[in-house]
Amino acid sequence: MQEAGAQEAEAQEAEAREVQPRKHQCAADDYDPAAVVSVVTFPMPAGLVFDWHTHSDHQLAWAASGVLTVRTQSSAWVLPPTRALWIPAGLRHETLSAGAATMRSAYVRPDGCAVSWTEPTPVAASPLLCELITHLEDRGLPADHRARAERVLVDLLQPVTMTTVDVRWPADREARHVADQLAADPADGRTLADWGRVVGASERTLARAFVAGTGVSFGRWRTLLRVQHALTALAAGEPVGKVAHEVGYDSDSAFVQAFRRETGVTPAAYFRSAS
Repeated sequence: MQEAGAQEAEAQEAEAREVQPRKHQCAADDYDPAAVVSVVTFPMPAGLVFDWHTHSDHQLAWAASGVLTVRTQSSAWVLPPTRALWIPAGLRHETLSAGAATMRSAYVRPDGCAVSWTEPTPVAASPLLCELITHLEDRGLPADHRARAERVLVDLLQPVTMTTVDVRWPADREARHVADQLAADPADGRTLADWGRVVGASERTLARAFVAGTGVSFGRWRTLLRVQHALTALAAGEPVGKVAHEVGYDSDSAFVQAFRRETGVTPAAYFRSAS
């Protein structure tokens, strides 16, 4: 009996490990140090996380397939293949994929690039830009061909407006437990009073903890969380109606209204293809 119990415990531990995000360091030190632009492709199985790190070069992160999420200390960007993100050299960030994806990153030497953006900047991943990124991954390019392609790639970097959805976590233990539960199931519609009974705190205490820790009310925080979760599914091409239900809205219109209120645009407009 004890042996069976031990085996069951080991199986449960293995299952718990399996569902945890797989955290890796983003090892991008195998590119050509002599090139102004070096491209590295990273296959990213579902759930892979390149844990917090920095680069000495600028990075242009692009999802050749699937959807990427790039997080900094203050914001998060959800990137379908029609968008790429310029990440300035030295900026601490992490990159993850909820589903299977392929990240193709262009690393740009600061001393050889005219772009001087100091903040993360979304750019339109036009078909030509995407082809150039792929082209520059070829280590066998003649030096003059590479130099021309590098100049064209930098010229094609066109910033686009892309509202980020910043969801901060409360520091209070009980409020954080509520936040963690809702992150696991954004469709959970329990009120703050309901959650108070779960965690053993009053509704008023939890409400104050959310405002103090996140800067917004519990209701607004949950809306932001739902929109952030929806962005990944929408970027992967899931229908609006399905996504609305998955994140807790009874109707498409209610979801679209909440999405527009937080991002300024409709879900369809948010991921409109780059020209």
